[in-house]
Parts: sequence; structure tokens; C-alpha cells
Amino acid sequence: QMQLTESGGGLVQAGGSLRLSCAASGGVFSNYGMAWFRQAPQNKREFVAYIRSNGQTIFYADDAKGRFTISRNNAENTLFLQMNNLQPTDTAIYYCAGRPRSAHYSENYDFWGQGTQVTVYS
Repeated sequence: QMQLTESGGGLVQAGGSLRLSCAASGGVFSNYGMAWFRQAPQNKREFVAYIRSNGQTIFYADDAKGRFTISRNNAENTLFLQMNNLQPTDTAIYYCAGRPRSAHYSENYDFWGQGTQVTVYS
């Protein structure tokens, strides 16, 4: 069973940047595809970005393309999400997820973190 712990969220002004981290323990991180999801108040959880186990295949939600970058360090069992040009609409709890059971953009992942809050003000 792999445990995931997110960090790096916070309060940022529109146009600013944040870098989220997701530390993995208790599992073979390097074997798993990993993803970031987010959930804004009153909204369903939505897919943000996905990276395959070897880091060579990446997918983004349309809203994340050009602003967010997903990456991973398998030697340090850590997943990252660099977020630039943040907007108030990016305000949400951001979750990392590991080992998809179906399509990478679905919520069908075996492992989830507790989430980290990102708040963007204008």
C-alpha cells in the first residue's frame, strides 16, 4: 500500500506560481503512473495532469496546458506539479493519485493523498 502526502499549496496572487509536491512511501513509486486532480468548492473532482511511470508520457487537461508542468523524481519517490500564471479559477484542493485502474483522466486510482489547498486571489 502506497501512502501519498501532498505539500506546497498556499495563497497566491493571480499571475503567481506554486510548486506542489507529492511524497510517496510504502510502495514502488517508480512502477506507477501518477496524476494530479483538483476539486473546487461545489465542483466535482477533475483531472489536471498525468505522467507515466518512466516519465516519458504526459497528459494535461486543456486548462492546464501551457501553464502547468507535471514531473517526477523516481529516485526520491516524489511527484511534482509546477503551476504558473495561476488564476482564481485554479482555486481548489489539489490531490495526487497513483496507479490508475482505467483511463488516466478518470478517478479510478488505487492510491490518493489527502490534498493540499491552493487559493488564488485577484
